[in-house]
Amino acid sequence: MLKVILCLVGLVALAAADCGQMERLVIKEQWSSAYGFGNEREVFGEEIWAEVFEIAPESRELFDRVRGDNIFSKQFRAHALRVLGGLDMCIGLLDDQPALDAQLSHLKGQHTERKIPDAYFGAFKQALLNVVSRHIGSCFDQDSWSHCIDSLNAAIKDGS
Repeated sequence: MLKVILCLVGLVALAAADCGQMERLVIKEQWSSAYGFGNEREVFGEEIWAEVFEIAPESRELFDRVRGDNIFSKQFRAHALRVLGGLDMCIGLLDDQPALDAQLSHLKGQHTERKIPDAYFGAFKQALLNVVSRHIGSCFDQDSWSHCIDSLNAAIKDGS
């Protein structure tokens, strides 16, 4: 009986750690609300990167070619919009696993080429969750976001 209970606990933990169908729907709906339109997206990007650089100030060095020293520069704003565009695409593809896998493989190649340390994935996740939470308010689903961003990050970092 103990083995059965341990097995069930393990399965529940595994299911809880994954980005399930309901969580994917929550993420898609909350993202569309938080991400906004037009110039709102630039401000959203500024908020995220300001938080990333507050959490991990040394990460600015990774963005020398896009003026990471100034998140308000044209070069960095363009970079921020590209990153958010990639995230937007991934979130949009959460219900199309083969297409999502292809996009994540592409992003893995980019991040591998740029030698992005694993720690910065955590900094980006924390910044993203903080900013989305502020935009969503009390309806923000911390667990769903955490599970799904962890799944996306894992695929980008090590292809799993």
